[in-house]
Amino acid sequence: MPAGAREPYFVRSFERGLAVIRAFDADHPELTLSEVARLSDLTRAAARRFLLTLFDLGYVQTDGRMFRLTPRVLELGYSYLSSFTLPEIAEPHLEQLVAQIRESSSLCVLDGDDIVYVARVPTRRIMTATITVGTRFPAHVTSVGRVLLAQLPDEEIDARLARADLRPLTARTIVSADLLRTELRRVRRQGYAIVDQELEEGLRSVAVPVRDRDGEAVAAVNVPVHTSRNSVESVRRDLLPQLLATVARIEADLRVTGLTGRARGASRGTGTHR
Repeated sequence: MPAGAREPYFVRSFERGLAVIRAFDADHPELTLSEVARLSDLTRAAARRFLLTLFDLGYVQTDGRMFRLTPRVLELGYSYLSSFTLPEIAEPHLEQLVAQIRESSSLCVLDGDDIVYVARVPTRRIMTATITVGTRFPAHVTSVGRVLLAQLPDEEIDARLARADLRPLTARTIVSADLLRTELRRVRRQGYAIVDQELEEGLRSVAVPVRDRDGEAVAAVNVPVHTSRNSVESVRRDLLPQLLATVARIEADLRVTGLTGRARGASRGTGTHR
């Protein structure tokens, strides 16, 4: 099939409607018609039709000039989460871990070039980043993303790094594809990832992959800590063993349920996102 071609079943108008929804984000909670058209790569006429359809369905509200999503959009994400049993399996184990270490912990999956939080147990410690279920970050700058990327074939890693936006988020962010490739090989060998202040200054994070009964890495669990409380060595010495034990318990429950990534769509590794 020629590059960029679509399968005969592909519904182009549905893709465009989703692009309109995705035009809204934390940086663009309200948009004009022209802005929606530009961000979703549509004509003004097409963008208007999609926005008015979403308005009629209750997914968009408008004052006549500015458009914004309504809470009803959350139903779309909830449909995925409510049919996805892995967060339900993992959450009690995350709660136990958080009670032991007094640090937050989350379960994430790979979705295209991003990681998405699908379960989270926070502590009362306040971090700069506000993270909830549904939050997403570029996979290559996160500990959970790196342990999941490290499980992919080398040729897929190369393709992902080639299209990744390697801009520096902090002074410590790795922005070289070659250095990232080396880091992912190291993560693959050691079975865990520690990311030190690459996503946010003052934030360190350690993550371990969660494997299903077929050995496929379907998700990852992380523990983020503030640099003032934990050195890289203390993360490796004190937190990593407890994180590994927690993941082992989650994997044991996965084996009992028979849940696999292929059966339940736990790792959406082939999608693309703007």
